[in-house]
Amino acid sequence: MAITKGDSGWKVDIQPGGRGSRRFRKSFKTLAEAKAWEAWLTTQVNQSHSKDWAPEKRDTRRLSELVGTWYEVHGRGLRAGEGTKKRMQAAAEAMGDPMADRFSAEVFAAYRAKRLEAGVTAANMNRELAYFRAMFNELERLGSWNTDNPLSKLRSFKVAERELSYLTEEQIKKLLEELGKARNPHVLLVTKLALSTGARWSEAEEIEIGQIKAGLVQFTKTKSGKLRSVPISDELEHELREHHKQHGMVNRVFGPAWAAFREGIERAEIALPEGQMTHSLRHTFASHFMMSGGNILTLQRILGHQSLTMTMRYAHLAPDHLQEAKRLNPLALLGERK
Repeated sequence: MAITKGDSGWKVDIQPGGRGSRRFRKSFKTLAEAKAWEAWLTTQVNQSHSKDWAPEKRDTRRLSELVGTWYEVHGRGLRAGEGTKKRMQAAAEAMGDPMADRFSAEVFAAYRAKRLEAGVTAANMNRELAYFRAMFNELERLGSWNTDNPLSKLRSFKVAERELSYLTEEQIKKLLEELGKARNPHVLLVTKLALSTGARWSEAEEIEIGQIKAGLVQFTKTKSGKLRSVPISDELEHELREHHKQHGMVNRVFGPAWAAFREGIERAEIALPEGQMTHSLRHTFASHFMMSGGNILTLQRILGHQSLTMTMRYAHLAPDHLQEAKRLNPLALLGERK
């Protein structure tokens, strides 16, 4: 149908962009006016690349397919890529695995609300939001996503910073005593290595003998993917080498020891916040480092934090932290001037 005559005049009904494109309808009093408008509109469409004239085809890929594409082109190279992919695929399924062009901030927000009602923490939901937002950014950078990031304007929740729990000297002594009684031959030395270097449990537990060199431990399987070297005592280096000779697994110095550590914590009657079981060793190293007068920038390098903001969580433990507040407050200054 193009131009037809009706009771009220001449009616134009055309799709100048072709089948599936936008349709235009308009009525005129005379046939000449109708033809003139049809010719003008056709010219505008032929000269324009606007989406109004020829809408883009629908993106019928499923959200899970986008996750798979992200993993193949980028996620596979990340240390935690496999785990992140599984988590995102589970989230996509929980959202009904919508088509790509139907996925929006509203869809994710509704999914997030249900997860929060089910008891999932706001911090975990912030993490999932970050995963999907980063996925769309990466797909856009690689040319696999051609529209705006649907989650770019969705804000994360503000989460109160948790207190970082660390062990006191008495607790450390009690824990090492209990771990020394464990049947697991690895758990005591893994713990000592983590306490001596601030390493994450996985970094310490998975260390290989070749990473111990000339008084240094080189952590290669780090969260950031960057090599990190930390000095250790001669005594600890000797213990590590002897342990590898007696209990090592090919190149690895240790075998699995997490369960034995948890049992040791229970026997030592140490209460730790949820989610800070083995990570408490890293917090303990950092806390005692700062309480003993350590430099915050040195601690950043030891822990491998990319941002100093992360390390600053321990700054308040420094002996002189904010002590100038006692000397430079207005009342103290007023007293000095009298």
